[in-house]
Amino acid sequence: MIDHRVSVGDIRNAADRIKGYVHRTPTLTCSTLDNLAANPDVGLKLFFKCDNFQKVGAFKIRGATNAILSLLSSHPDRSPSEFSVITHSSGNHAQALAYASQALGVRCHVVMPSNSASVKKDAVRGYGAMVTECVPTLQAREDGVNAIISEMRASGKEITFIPPYDDVRVIAGQGTMALELMEQAASLDAPLDILIAPVGGGGMLSGCAVAAKGVDPGIWVVGAEPAGADDAYRSFNAKKFIPSVDPQTIADGLRTSLGEITFPLIMANVDAIHTVSEVEIVRAMKLVYERMKLVVEPSAAVGLAVALYGSEFKEQIRILASKKQKQDLNVGIIFSGGNVDLANLSTLFDIAGNN
Repeated sequence: MIDHRVSVGDIRNAADRIKGYVHRTPTLTCSTLDNLAANPDVGLKLFFKCDNFQKVGAFKIRGATNAILSLLSSHPDRSPSEFSVITHSSGNHAQALAYASQALGVRCHVVMPSNSASVKKDAVRGYGAMVTECVPTLQAREDGVNAIISEMRASGKEITFIPPYDDVRVIAGQGTMALELMEQAASLDAPLDILIAPVGGGGMLSGCAVAAKGVDPGIWVVGAEPAGADDAYRSFNAKKFIPSVDPQTIADGLRTSLGEITFPLIMANVDAIHTVSEVEIVRAMKLVYERMKLVVEPSAAVGLAVALYGSEFKEQIRILASKKQKQDLNVGIIFSGGNVDLANLSTLFDIAGNN
């Protein structure tokens, strides 16, 4: 039976394990975005955890590295070169697993949807992984992985599947972001009242929620999701898993459905999930480029979009500020990655029009 539990202790252990293999990324602020996000009666101080500066340009290296190191440590008598790993991913987890495999001496196979950004597919191949493309459906991705596993095992070769999000080792690795963010905010004498993280498959949100609640049970944790891929929002509010059907969003990293492990962790540790439109995502992304001079991908801008444009979020922060008897709230926002296809950037920004 799979152990679905993840604790803040697991996340602290993951932080120790991956230290030296990943960056401790900076947390940055922007007074212009603070002013744009503020309500008339509640001020917001935004703290951006910039994992767009992470190795491979995204947070996924944390979970991938923790998963492979955990695998290797469970077989200390074997050489890393004896191990093969496989996954399916639209891009960032693929890059992360390929990079971590190369760094740790493990062979890597990746099944990628044919509509993944070309910059991501090129990067995966550049890190030495063997890439198999498939039609852009979850079923096709899973079928592709199972076919390669069956083929390798039939020839007597062992291979380990490392899911992009629904794995306790991956979840614990992703949660290290929240530990760092909360430490960095506290060092600025600004302990967080709210943490906002994007949600697709839920590995990042569930890991960050467990970490944040483990450090401060009173923190309010929010998931941010595109309205065109809102299975987490619908599942959270229905209190039962509702899979995604034909997700349509420019935030390609958030098109996947929640998993068997991530969904209950989110239900137990997340306080709200809010959705934003495609236009709102691009407006937020454009503001980051213009005001912070940072490269972020659409998936990374969804949390800021909630803070800037989410009507339900704005109502809830008024309630939270009143409850805490505070006029200003400290809000941590995860910038999950910066792997945007620069060739299509102007077309992407056109979605926001002149706003």
